[in-house]
Amino acid sequence: MTEQRNSDLVVIGGGPGGYVAAIRAAQLGMTVTLVEKRATLGGTCLNVGCIPSKALLNSSEKFAELASGELAELGITTGKPKLDLAAMMASKDKVVGGLTDGISLLMRKNKITHIHGTGTITTPGVVTVEGDNGSQSITTKKILIATGSEVQPLTDVPIDEDKIVSSTGALALTKVPKQLLVIGGGYIGLEMATVWRRLGAEVEVVEFLPRILPGMDAEVASKFKAILEKQGIRFRLSTAVKSAKANKSGVVVNITPAEGGETEKLAADVVLVAVGRRPYTEGLGLEALGVDKDERGRIKVNAHFETSVAGVYAVGDVIPGPMLAHKAEEDGVAAVEIMAGHSGHVDYDLVPGIVYTDPEVATLGKTEEQLKDMGIAYHKGVFPFMANSRARAVGHHEGFVKILADQTTDRVLGVHIIGADAGTLIHECAAVMAFGGAAEDIARTCHGHPTLNEAIKEAALAVDNRAIHM
Repeated sequence: MTEQRNSDLVVIGGGPGGYVAAIRAAQLGMTVTLVEKRATLGGTCLNVGCIPSKALLNSSEKFAELASGELAELGITTGKPKLDLAAMMASKDKVVGGLTDGISLLMRKNKITHIHGTGTITTPGVVTVEGDNGSQSITTKKILIATGSEVQPLTDVPIDEDKIVSSTGALALTKVPKQLLVIGGGYIGLEMATVWRRLGAEVEVVEFLPRILPGMDAEVASKFKAILEKQGIRFRLSTAVKSAKANKSGVVVNITPAEGGETEKLAADVVLVAVGRRPYTEGLGLEALGVDKDERGRIKVNAHFETSVAGVYAVGDVIPGPMLAHKAEEDGVAAVEIMAGHSGHVDYDLVPGIVYTDPEVATLGKTEEQLKDMGIAYHKGVFPFMANSRARAVGHHEGFVKILADQTTDRVLGVHIIGADAGTLIHECAAVMAFGGAAEDIARTCHGHPTLNEAIKEAALAVDNRAIHM
């Protein structure tokens, strides 16, 4: 059975980029159809990514705090905590379910037609959807691709989501592995390593590069690695994984030095593959349409998010830029505003990157390495949380704030934070940087006392060598 529909805009993909774009388009007066093949909206982020991982990070942090006995120093004594992993997973699923239901409600509130099925662009103005109710053909003025990304596979490491898992499987393990081997020292790998280490697993991270968190400020990455090692996570850097094979007892992994050398065997109960993600464009019909891609499989778009085929647009993980949910949201809003004749722009220098461990890591703008490579002279201000009164009072005093400012103009070029609530703190700096603000602007702004934000003010003062509490 084939049904015909008409729409001003068809959005393919119901993740952060897609559903946010659909809502903004509806606000601008467009008739919108949202096509999503997953049974629930929210994409990878909400269903098997950002949200469930943060729920487990929160639960595991509370468990670890009780198990460590640290509360006794505060005059709070408890017995040995008992882990109910099934209940913890159920709590995580409840959070996800509530949020996916909320997005469905937003679709109805904004009068957006939501179709569960797989969309293919048959011509620039037509999308065919194969779904629960058979085939539907939608005629539309514009099409927005927001299909996100998928796990980057690793040669000779077959993911079975049982013993060799992706992040999806790592969020749904039914028991705590005795030994967990994490392949990849990026955001996802380190967050999952933290969850399962807190719950009792022995965790080792294998990374091909000579450092963790590639792309982040090197000083921050080095300090963060030392903190994670204190928490019991082991690291093998400059190490290549050649193969992994599951057997009855677990997984055998063959590794070598990254530059070549003798093979060594490692054994683990579970192996997590977290070496990155790649754009997901399968089944969209892009090749037949003639949509251009780059060498990494990303869809090429112009400044208006339009592809090489007129009327077909793309946002989020399928185009160049950080593969982050909040970046996808900004892309989606900008794209539909441009379609509607408004101004739209995303400054990719101001997309924060955040690792939600304890302490958190947050980064914004340029790193020291990037500024040096660009030949930009800068001043650096650093302030440790150990010298911040609020951090000391709440017992979260690891880490520091680093602010990089132009040597001539004092304009803030980069901010890098390790510390409690770093992912929240950094947005003060994002607002300043969005308006071209200087370190002096932060330093001259009154900050409440005692707050963690005072560390940002002190780092801004330190840019000019006049920090008060250091």
